[in-house]
Amino acid sequence: MPLVTVEAEPAQLSVEIDRAALVIIDMQRDFLEAGGFGEALGNDVSCLQAAVAPCRAVLGAARSLGMLVIHTREGHRPDLSDAPPFKVERGDPKNRIGARGPMGRILIRGEPGHDIIPELYPLADEPVIDKPGKGAFYQTDLELMLRNRGIDTLFVGGVTTEVCVNTTVREANDRGFRCIVLSDCCASYFPEFHQAGLAMIKAQGGIFGSVALSLPLVEVLTALVEPSATHFRAGIANNRSARY
Repeated sequence: MPLVTVEAEPAQLSVEIDRAALVIIDMQRDFLEAGGFGEALGNDVSCLQAAVAPCRAVLGAARSLGMLVIHTREGHRPDLSDAPPFKVERGDPKNRIGARGPMGRILIRGEPGHDIIPELYPLADEPVIDKPGKGAFYQTDLELMLRNRGIDTLFVGGVTTEVCVNTTVREANDRGFRCIVLSDCCASYFPEFHQAGLAMIKAQGGIFGSVALSLPLVEVLTALVEPSATHFRAGIANNRSARY
């Protein structure tokens, strides 16, 4: 089974692409666009835009190769029965989770603001994990989906670096998955938190995972999509089918 080399910190990695998935975390309108929850908390939402183009490039390369792509969304049921009171009661009442905003009720499933931004919108066959917490494994079937497909490595991007990305990576690490965080595919409202979040992941020999730039990965994936890689792509599809 072919391996690809991924340049990363703290060390170069060998990855079986047909056992890898791309996980894009919470690239939602509520976090990235004006009028959403991020802005309601007083943040400059434009800070997150830096991650959009790199995520789009990786997403395109992954789709071309037939990699498993999973999207996540943080949000709650309309009756807030899955939202801890201390989470809801944070901040100004008119800007809290469930309050009405320019894109519907803030962080409520089914509302326009809860959905993923158009630039990274999921295809019909790409799973979307709706999660009530920061981590993508908490109260979701993400682990089951990954185990069923034989996935052992996650390429991770999304927002914010220090909150939902970091929490998901730590959850994945505890479950035995290898995480490669794509640094330019992540962003934070606070640049210093972005840098600290990445530093914590790759510290001590990669205590929670590895950190890599997206362009080298895009180049590796793109090379596999060349005509000479047709047999390899078919092998990925066949291997995935055998795992269902």
